[in-house]
Amino acid sequence: MHDISDLNKEGLPTSASLIKATVIALLVGGLVLVVAVLPAEYGVDPTGLGSSMGLNALSAANAEEQDASGGNLLLASSAALGPVWKSAAAYRSDTLSLTLQPDEGTEVKAMMQEGDRFVFSWEAMEGGVNFDMHGEPPGSVDTFTSYWKGRNQVSAHGEFVAPFTGTHGWYWRNRNKEPVTITLSTSGYYEKLYQL
Repeated sequence: MHDISDLNKEGLPTSASLIKATVIALLVGGLVLVVAVLPAEYGVDPTGLGSSMGLNALSAANAEEQDASGGNLLLASSAALGPVWKSAAAYRSDTLSLTLQPDEGTEVKAMMQEGDRFVFSWEAMEGGVNFDMHGEPPGSVDTFTSYWKGRNQVSAHGEFVAPFTGTHGWYWRNRNKEPVTITLSTSGYYEKLYQL
């Protein structure tokens, strides 16, 4: 509730009450910065409260992650640890063409180690297809991770980085009344590309 003295004739807050609210918000924000953000993010704890609340542990964990990633968490998450990325797999390029009859589906997979990558481009002639780009770890039976799904798509292009060792690729399904031919091209670092 507002005090009646904080409102002007139109029932709106006065300039003085707005300035007062702004100053209070800045003070609260500064307090949160000093007590929580600085200890949690940077390990700076001028009040000692960050240590007693366990926030300094967060900055220590963050520093360990940055050390392990060469200081760049964004690049580490995409498996690129600097300007040179190395692979045990040899560079390869493959092109695969397949025809799906009406209501038929198929999978194409690549065997990949964690961090391996490829660029890809596929096109469906004669009509769009439904697809699910996904992967599964070795030996899994019904356990998979979907990365990208689409319905009635005629093409897709991009780059893929394997988040774990296993098979990664696409499932396509033709929901049209006519056959559809899909042509897939991949280039990068993976062990083999095959159709199931």
